[in-house]
Amino acid sequence: MTTPTPYQDATLPISDRVDDLVSRMTVEEKVGQMMQLDARDDIADQVLRKHVGSILHASPERLQQAHELTDSTRLRIPLIIGEDCIHGHSFFGGATIYPTQLGMAGSWDAQLIEQAARTTAVEVAATGIHWTFSPVLCITRDLRWGRVNETFGEDPHLIGELASAMVRGYQGEGLADPTAILATAKHFAGYSETQGGRDASEADISRRKLRSWFLPPFERVAREGARTFMLGYQSMDGVPITVNDWLLTDVLRGEWGYTGTLITDWDNVGRMVWEQRVQPDYAHAAAAAVIAGNDMIMTTPGFFEGALEAIEAGLLTEADLDRAVRRILTLKFELGLFEDPRRPDADRIAAVLNTPEHRALNLEIARRSLVLLENDGVLPLANQTSETAARRVAVVGPLADDAQNQLGDWAGNSGQAGWLPDGQPRELITTVLDGFRRFAPSGWEVPFGRGAEVLTLETDPAGEFFPDGQPRPQVVVPAEPDAALIAEAVTQAEAADFVVAVVGDVIDLVGEGRSTATLELIGGQIALLDALAKTETPMIVVLLASKPLVLPPSARNAAAIIWAASPGMEGGRAIAELCLGLIEPSGRLPISFARHVGQQPTYYNQIRGQHGDRYADLTQAPAWPFGHGLSYTTITYDSVVLDADSYARDEIVRARVTITNAGARPARETVQAYVSDTITSVSWADRELKAFVQVDLAPGETREVLVEVPVAECTIVDAEGHRIVESGAFELRVGPSSDEARLLRATFAVA
Repeated sequence: MTTPTPYQDATLPISDRVDDLVSRMTVEEKVGQMMQLDARDDIADQVLRKHVGSILHASPERLQQAHELTDSTRLRIPLIIGEDCIHGHSFFGGATIYPTQLGMAGSWDAQLIEQAARTTAVEVAATGIHWTFSPVLCITRDLRWGRVNETFGEDPHLIGELASAMVRGYQGEGLADPTAILATAKHFAGYSETQGGRDASEADISRRKLRSWFLPPFERVAREGARTFMLGYQSMDGVPITVNDWLLTDVLRGEWGYTGTLITDWDNVGRMVWEQRVQPDYAHAAAAAVIAGNDMIMTTPGFFEGALEAIEAGLLTEADLDRAVRRILTLKFELGLFEDPRRPDADRIAAVLNTPEHRALNLEIARRSLVLLENDGVLPLANQTSETAARRVAVVGPLADDAQNQLGDWAGNSGQAGWLPDGQPRELITTVLDGFRRFAPSGWEVPFGRGAEVLTLETDPAGEFFPDGQPRPQVVVPAEPDAALIAEAVTQAEAADFVVAVVGDVIDLVGEGRSTATLELIGGQIALLDALAKTETPMIVVLLASKPLVLPPSARNAAAIIWAASPGMEGGRAIAELCLGLIEPSGRLPISFARHVGQQPTYYNQIRGQHGDRYADLTQAPAWPFGHGLSYTTITYDSVVLDADSYARDEIVRARVTITNAGARPARETVQAYVSDTITSVSWADRELKAFVQVDLAPGETREVLVEVPVAECTIVDAEGHRIVESGAFELRVGPSSDEARLLRATFAVA
């Protein structure tokens, strides 16, 4: 019997196994271990020549091939398999696809989001994937940015709550759990502070501003135990994040004591050569990236030769590689991959993929994600008719029966994986039209009219591919209004009692490299809404969109408006149920809506001190503010009472607010607490969310709600970059949204 080498001995401490394995590796094997490559390329070259440590975007067939090749290598170091499982197992046919992160954030429910991440991990792990590149902790600043849908919105506190929950769900009880997958906190840090909404542009952020708003959610999930961080694409103050020593070494590794693994985003190292042009060649780029503390280099094939050249030229030492290799191997040992490579398990897949329990959870999250923005009383539709009266509800619009676009980005056929060209199975998706036809009362008619086309695509004049060989997104050409389609929809609306117009954006307007110059509905959609409004049939607008969009007056004046942020497989059912009054609206905006694209940015917690509060030609007020959302009842707030007038820094502000459901339907209310430091030593936001509580109220019920805010959370970042609680006067503002006019106030002092 062959005696196992120490690294193969599962009884030894992981550190001893890592030491032994590193001592046996060649420099080429160490460089390869630091690489994560696209499995859609030459998988044999990746495994056998480059000794790759990780792959991503592997179809089931490619994944099997990669494992077989790994078994033939000298040291048989198992691969760690990564994938963008952003809101469900994105690119596995038949998996559960939840609402996008922004949609889930509309629930304001951390426990629900933790359950979504846990069930996602169970499905993902069964298919042989070990690592998801989620959650996204970017703070939305400019709504034109193409990746707004991947965020939890605009508020650091809400982002920290929800992202921490997602990390707990993914990683479960620990990496030894066979249903656990690695979470990735991304994109570290400031990636979303774009110029003009353009993706990966220079992020003009001071270190103090980073510490004030962008870093706190990352620090929270670092302490929550997120085992990997992914770096952003952008530069700050001229320095690419990939080589930002202050951010990676001083803050992340130093101040926070983070010991996890860092991974670059797609070709960050190569981009320093061909796009940012701050490195002359791959040898210098590889050396800079390793010395800065990067561990796993995502999809830069030239890193292999570059790192070897850097060592030969004295730009890099083998010891520099060892630090990164040890962290990567530690993850693999903690996952138990040397004993069980956690390969796809057909029996587990059949048992856990899209189970009735997962579908039920998905439906609940979809229901909770929907935000009722406006309602003149037309909703719920069930209230507008007797139980026996038949009604006709025309469901129209280009997104009313568009199953794949309803799923949003990073799902099915959204473009990142080629092995699902037709997307997720149609029978697993309930569109808005499906939902109305399935759940409307017996005898109701639900005709359909498409009404408009959205866009066509053309090849980018700069070429089909970027310099690194990746495909460029195609150029969007808005569709012209189609008179025949509009006439058909108008005919349906005129003959109906109500018209539900489902409009929004499509996948070609969403994602990496797909920022938009406008926030308006494109194609024939505005013309469709204008025509429908003229029929005077009560119109319910469903904005089924990846992010907040600017609606035309014909939509703003509709009888009701619902925002459904890419609501996933069960989204159509949830929307129909909401309109029909089968469920109660409870979603709240995790992000502000603009009235006009020129208002950007519109986030609520902006620095106070500008001249006035409006443009010369337009208000600065959003169309709908952060935290907004209506119910089918009336909730009143009364008498915020604090338990003290003054607090020490280690105490908790406890406020009691009385709320009443004054209507005839039940409601789930999200009580929001904002803190304002009235006089600060440096410029600061006027108010910031610091706590929220969700309360279920029966019709007519009055309840006293306890809201708690630790004084230690009432911080600013001073001119020296230190996070402190200043002495002096504060206000606690409590209400149903961030809208100042709807917040009750109570004052307190910090001694």
